[in-house]
Amino acid sequence: MTEIEIKARRQFSGLLTNNKRWNVAVAHRRAGKTVACVQKITKAALECPLSNGRYAYVAPLFNQAKDVAWTYIKAYARQLGGDINESELRVDLPQSGARIRLYGADNPDRLRGLYLDGVVMDEYADMRPSVWGEIVRPMLADRQGWATFIGTPKGRNEFHDIWDRAQRDERWFSLMLRASETGILSPAELIDARQGMTQEQYDQEFECSFEAAILGAYYGKEVADADREGRITELPIEPLLPVHTSWDLGMGDSTSIWFFQVDGNAVRVVDHYENHGQPLAHYAGIIKAKEYAPGIDWVPHDARVRSLETGRTRVETLISLGLNPQVVPDHKVMDGINAVRLTLPRCYFDRERTAKGVEALRQYRTEFDEKAKAFKNTPRHDWTSHTADAFRYLAMGWREMVPAPRTVPEPQPANMQEMTYEQLHSVIGRREEGIRA
Repeated sequence: MTEIEIKARRQFSGLLTNNKRWNVAVAHRRAGKTVACVQKITKAALECPLSNGRYAYVAPLFNQAKDVAWTYIKAYARQLGGDINESELRVDLPQSGARIRLYGADNPDRLRGLYLDGVVMDEYADMRPSVWGEIVRPMLADRQGWATFIGTPKGRNEFHDIWDRAQRDERWFSLMLRASETGILSPAELIDARQGMTQEQYDQEFECSFEAAILGAYYGKEVADADREGRITELPIEPLLPVHTSWDLGMGDSTSIWFFQVDGNAVRVVDHYENHGQPLAHYAGIIKAKEYAPGIDWVPHDARVRSLETGRTRVETLISLGLNPQVVPDHKVMDGINAVRLTLPRCYFDRERTAKGVEALRQYRTEFDEKAKAFKNTPRHDWTSHTADAFRYLAMGWREMVPAPRTVPEPQPANMQEMTYEQLHSVIGRREEGIRA
């Protein structure tokens, strides 16, 4: 069998030579984790003991996978005489008959129905959590394939959970590479980087801190406050209150729905659902199957647009499906984001039913513009966007359902002689208004 010699940075030797099925590596920027994992997956494909081996390199976005890994994979394939398919971003190794292909977690449906002997999940902290649990993990089952997760922290999210599990499970290999410990970057370079970054940025990007705030996160503080204050908890449905919904209606994209109840000035966020490529009837069926007391279904203003295919608006379609749609007033995105920031301190979340939605809110963020040296004025479009947009509509709509405060009449003394001058003047004024009426 042909073999390929691995020449990686010594810091990654444990990742490349261990024989454990599950691996996680948390590494600082410019540590070389992508190159190491390309070497790992190429060696595994070349030495695959099973016929028609299949290996995948998955990044958060398809274009990102192409940018960061494709050049390296092609370079190794050429050394081995492999066949390179540029249009499908795949290489076939004739020695073993195995194939390596690049994918983006932004289109997970491309992975469905396949099997895998091994997979690298690059920058896993930026991926939708369900990509692993619902799609990739089952693909490894029949051939008992392996998985390696790599990345830089983005708060205490799914990547953190995998890292935490690896510390307690002997079936896992784990590696933490901090810039202050690896010696890969010079001390002078680290000093210069620290001077040009905030402490949170530096701790996250170079010291692999899961505790540092997510850079550019819109709601990171508010979600952290909710968790710390015990507002992310077991939250039963209140049977006496209707359950309202707020929707982000995706056409070719995901549709996300929040379920919530309004209890005075508090918002009980009791459930969350998201799916991809389904008709409106599917989502109406999900809502009815939950058998919650029906409330208002808040939808974005463009739900009034009439479809050229059906001749109906989505509002009309939802009404025909037995729902009660109401359109959220049109607004600027940043005004909606500010409304969410004001709403989140009033929110209570069910820990289990809204877990994926809360994680999306925690990670919803803008990006740092390296040229302008400032955060951009627009949100980043990724797996968090639809859930965050649906919550923006919740924030814009829930106050419409808060009952107006009742005016409590002032207590009146039984005897007018006991009234103060102000009380007497008020009573006389009200009586005069009644006479004029």
